[in-house]
Amino acid sequence: MAAERTKAEEAQATLNERLHAARDRMEKCLESLGRELGTIRTGRASPALVERLVVDYYGAPTPLQTLAGISVPEPSQLAIKPYDRSALSAIEKAIQKSDLGLNPSNDGEMIRITIPQLNEERRKDLVKVVHRKAEEARVAVRNVRRDEADHLKKVEKDGHVGKDEVEGKLADLQKTTDQYIGRVDEAQRHKEAEVLEV
Repeated sequence: MAAERTKAEEAQATLNERLHAARDRMEKCLESLGRELGTIRTGRASPALVERLVVDYYGAPTPLQTLAGISVPEPSQLAIKPYDRSALSAIEKAIQKSDLGLNPSNDGEMIRITIPQLNEERRKDLVKVVHRKAEEARVAVRNVRRDEADHLKKVEKDGHVGKDEVEGKLADLQKTTDQYIGRVDEAQRHKEAEVLEV
C-alpha cells in the first residue's frame, strides 16, 4: 500500500513538474520573441538592432556586442566603439553586408550610424514582419501546450493519477497558454505601434 501511495505521490509531483516546465518553455518563447522584435528597425535607434550582428573578427564569427560598446547618443543615432580599434573595418563591413539597410560612418575611433526615418511602404512591410514573428511565437507556445498535454495524458494512462486531477492540470495548462498568448499579442501590438509611429 505504501508503494502504491508513493507512486501516486510521484505521479502528482510529475503533474506539477510538467506545468512548471510548460511555464518555463513558454517564457523562453516570449524571450525569444522579444529578441527577434528588438532587431526590427523602427525610426528610433536601439542597440538591439546591431548587437547580434556577426562580425568576421580575425577569421572567427563573433557577435558585435562582444567586440564593442554600443550606445545611443541621440534618438536617431547609434555609436559603436570597439574595444580593439583594429576591429573597426570588420564591424563596418558586417553592418554594410547586413540586411538592415544602414550606412555606417567610420571616423577611425568609432562607428556612427544615423537611423533614417522609415517611409510608409517600409513601415507596412515591417508590420508584416512583426506579425509573422508574433505568429511564430504563438505557434511555439501552442506546441509547448500540446507536448505538455500529451505528457499529462500519459501520466493518467499509466494509472497513477485520476482523470479529474489530470483534467484540472490540463485546465491550468490552458490558462497558462492563454496568458502567454496574451503576452505575445501585447508585444506584437507594442512593436507595431512603435513601427508605425512617425
